[in-house]
Amino acid sequence: MEDVLTVYRLPHNPLFPVVCMDESSKQLVGEVHAPIPAAPGHGQIIDHEYVRNGVATLFVEVEPLAGRRHVAVTERRTRQDWAHFIKAMLDERYPEAIKVRLVMDNLNTHDLASLYQTFPPAEAHRLAERLEIHYTPKHGSWLNIAEIELSALNGQCLQRRIPTIDIMRHEISAWQKHRNNRGAPINWRFTTEDARIKLIRLYPKL
Repeated sequence: MEDVLTVYRLPHNPLFPVVCMDESSKQLVGEVHAPIPAAPGHGQIIDHEYVRNGVATLFVEVEPLAGRRHVAVTERRTRQDWAHFIKAMLDERYPEAIKVRLVMDNLNTHDLASLYQTFPPAEAHRLAERLEIHYTPKHGSWLNIAEIELSALNGQCLQRRIPTIDIMRHEISAWQKHRNNRGAPINWRFTTEDARIKLIRLYPKL
């Protein structure tokens, strides 16, 4: 925990950016009956019946000090999907960074082994050398700033029925563009001292 909170206090440095990553899933839901359009006296009427069209996985990265985020939507949640997401992050979104300080939780796919299971050894090593991983503690995934971004994404964009993965990608792309254009950084105020008070039950008594 202290490791993550220390990273959050580092000054902004494009060569060593702090990037938070998290993932979630979202059910794809379609309509059985077409909604009744809004009219004077009532809003849009949506039938309670719906059809499930599968589940999409959302990979979210956010650079809190730069106010920048990126969301990738995939059909699966595998080691290979995570590895390709990380490769794109390093080579496309942070090509000039010497090392990305990556904050994430301990999900079983979130480790360097995923890179070596996906890419040839030399390529996996190249990518791994550009990562400085900081894991959130067990039961402490809320310390990951990317969870704030996921909450905003769900509340502002995904709180409705979205039938296909292509529509979801289009909607998320528009949301992401709007958020990035605002460029509002995230000011993390929770300190190690705060943690020792709020989470005192998690610390051993010496």
